[in-house]
Amino acid sequence: MLNSEVFKESSKFMPGGVNSPVRAYKGLDIDPPIIKEGKGAYIYDVEGNKYLDFVCAWGPMILGHCNKETVEAIKNEAEKALAFGAPTYEELELAKYICETVDIDMIRMVNSGTEATMSAVRLARGYTGKDKIVKMIGCYHGHYDGFLVAAGSGVLTTGIPGSKGVPEDHIKNTLLAKYNDIENIRELFKAEGENIAAVILEPIAGNMGVIKANKEWLKEIRTLCDKYGAVLIFDEVMCGFRVSYKGARGLYDVEPDLVTYAKIIGGGLPCGAYGGKKEIMERLAPIGDVYQAGTMSGNPLVVAAGLATLTKLNNNKDIYEKLEFLGKKLEDGVNKIKEERDFPIVVNRCGSMITVFFTDKKEINTYEDVMSCNVDNFNKYFKHMLKKGIHLPPSQFETMFLSASHNEEDIDKYLDALKELEL
Repeated sequence: MLNSEVFKESSKFMPGGVNSPVRAYKGLDIDPPIIKEGKGAYIYDVEGNKYLDFVCAWGPMILGHCNKETVEAIKNEAEKALAFGAPTYEELELAKYICETVDIDMIRMVNSGTEATMSAVRLARGYTGKDKIVKMIGCYHGHYDGFLVAAGSGVLTTGIPGSKGVPEDHIKNTLLAKYNDIENIRELFKAEGENIAAVILEPIAGNMGVIKANKEWLKEIRTLCDKYGAVLIFDEVMCGFRVSYKGARGLYDVEPDLVTYAKIIGGGLPCGAYGGKKEIMERLAPIGDVYQAGTMSGNPLVVAAGLATLTKLNNNKDIYEKLEFLGKKLEDGVNKIKEERDFPIVVNRCGSMITVFFTDKKEINTYEDVMSCNVDNFNKYFKHMLKKGIHLPPSQFETMFLSASHNEEDIDKYLDALKELEL
């Protein structure tokens, strides 16, 4: 069975042959490998090819593929439950564990990152009685209509300015701000502050590549939200439980009103959640007037996988030390090769989240900086690394991830392959 044959057949039954656009390798002029299994830091395609994986299912596989404890928890739960659409003790366990270990008041489980962010925005609107939201240019918060304006991730990769099928009425209340630009957010609040229900942002952006928020910028947004009565939402779907156990909240002395999670809290199974201050969360139905529901929310298998994963992360803080060590080794190695080969690149990293930007700029701190990148050079890099058995995100505007299953030899393998790149 060949990858190309499977992809060709898939295209007959799924638009573009995929169930999520970035998987199609559009713009790369190659067919994607069809992945069959994963173990630790490696994945295998239907042809039997082995790849060192730096995608990690776009983040959730922080322990590596098919982690023993996570798989065992899923197996044990599957013997007694698949789904009920009813309250379970297990969902209480996970909710309580998250709230107590990351210091939030209440949480609501959902089924994806998109569900978490769109629900958090609805809650903020219901709580404040206002309609407008602020999102940052280049940040991606899922495919909810109101977010598909100047978005990152696959939207940025395809070059589509948003999406067809999104009525103007659905985005008229979305205001755009510039990431890491204090004066810009001040001016926006000066003009629209009384109408703003919420500001949603990635404190560690990952969907235009890795960009860390400037601490003073975050503090200014917190001050403006307090002044004008807006809800500050941290989208930690990607960085939550990854850059630290408490996510970006553990790195910055800035506290949001609401925070959204996904990816890691499901242990690799479809999951999402949003939580925060009790006074806001209690506006949710059935005790409040903001409606949100989901038959599969708090699914037993997902909850079991998530609890096993978070428990291991929380009880083994040396995992984060290892990820930081490996991340720095990779970053330092790339920068050394950059100097030796005179590569036009910039490496941005936060813990185990890394992006190699192909650009002549000295730093990448904003969306405008990101748009300076040489996509042709990235494409050469991606194809070269894939041939060397290294699986990377197939877009300049995405993030590499490390897992606890990676080791120093894996980092050396990546660096050895990069040394042979010809631009």
